[in-house]
Amino acid sequence: MLNVSLRQLRIFEAVARHLSFSRAAEELRLTQPAVSMQVTALEREVGLPLTEQFGKRIFLTEAGAELARHARLVAQQVLAADDAMTALRGLAAGRLAVGVVSTAKYFVPRLLALFRDRHPGVLIQLSVHNRQTIVRQLADNEIDLAIMGRPPEELDTVAEIFAANPLPIIARPDHRLAEKPSLAAADLLDETFLIREVGSGTRIAMEGFFLGQGLTLRHSVEMASNETIKQAVMAGMGISLISDHTVRLELSVGLLTRLAVAGTPLLRHWHIVRLAQKQWSPMAEAFRDFLCAEGAALLLPMHET
Repeated sequence: MLNVSLRQLRIFEAVARHLSFSRAAEELRLTQPAVSMQVTALEREVGLPLTEQFGKRIFLTEAGAELARHARLVAQQVLAADDAMTALRGLAAGRLAVGVVSTAKYFVPRLLALFRDRHPGVLIQLSVHNRQTIVRQLADNEIDLAIMGRPPEELDTVAEIFAANPLPIIARPDHRLAEKPSLAAADLLDETFLIREVGSGTRIAMEGFFLGQGLTLRHSVEMASNETIKQAVMAGMGISLISDHTVRLELSVGLLTRLAVAGTPLLRHWHIVRLAQKQWSPMAEAFRDFLCAEGAALLLPMHET
């Protein structure tokens, strides 16, 4: 494989990621025949088929999956080399790849905008996904750092707290429990809870809250996004435990209300998470310092700042 070029690896990595020659060509601004030709040349050099096609779908062979993994590592090393050169020139420019769980999308863009104001030369890549995908991106070294509520236990990571993440129980304002001055967790057992998918940080926190009191929810409806949950609560489908950052607008205009449940809001935290063996790039370290110094104050509700 000594004759394999960085360009070929970059093209194949895009094909492997999209499982599509046409989408890889679009991303790289090449023609589809040019992409196919480079992958074919790479297969000749490797001596093994890298992809296979069934109908209209493209799949990676075992060799293809392994080479794609190495191609990602090579790409990260090239970026690391570029970042090292940037460090020698100072922080005038550099890349920053940030992955955030979907709940954090309500505030991370504002933090990134403020950071970019101070570092106009930064090239930002923002990835917003569910927790499972963000953990995979960390494991595959696709992002410099992740912003999430609960650091992954399955990876060797370094996690730092930079802000509070309160989790209230919300309902529509005319809910039968909305005017109660105080509620116990047991008072909610007949309610329908609208919950995120298995593995979600807010779902884990909610289940832990009830299990800690020896209670189990009787009625729940699983939903795939915070936006869907908010709309469903406003429609009267049920109640939910959700990050305060997700519902501040709706709370401020009276579309939702917090229930006065003892022990809530649950106080969790937002973390900056990176792989333990990953060395900070200058720009990633600057962003980390920015979050640790100013993130907590910037995330306070407007009436508290």
